[in-house]
Amino acid sequence: MAIEQHTITLSPKQRGFHLITHEIEQALDSFSAIENGMLHLFIKHTSASLSINENADPTVREDMENFFNDVADAKPYYLHTYEGADDMPAHIKASLLGNALTIPVTDGKMNLGTWQGIYLGEHREYGGGRKIVVTLYS
Repeated sequence: MAIEQHTITLSPKQRGFHLITHEIEQALDSFSAIENGMLHLFIKHTSASLSINENADPTVREDMENFFNDVADAKPYYLHTYEGADDMPAHIKASLLGNALTIPVTDGKMNLGTWQGIYLGEHREYGGGRKIVVTLYS
């Protein structure tokens, strides 16, 4: 079994859901010639998330942001507000969506469905560059 691992840092993004499929594809290009295997992505943050969803219509990302804002934002009972009003909502959204993805790799490419893209859920107003551990197993 071969395992390769790199950590990438995404450029800072505004709060919302962002397609990062291209950045992950670029990271895969830096791996040696592993043609078939499993790709594991892990985000090293508690206020951002990874998910797979619609890659074509940007209104899906807006709807996702609106839904999660309704679910988690501005609750009067939050105690954890040391880093601002968006801190606890960000932790809840990250827990709901998750911090890791596993994607098959076939012929050196992610084997995603036609309409699937990888989302970064940036749940803070000023989250900064997010680090993702990219591991490829064959």
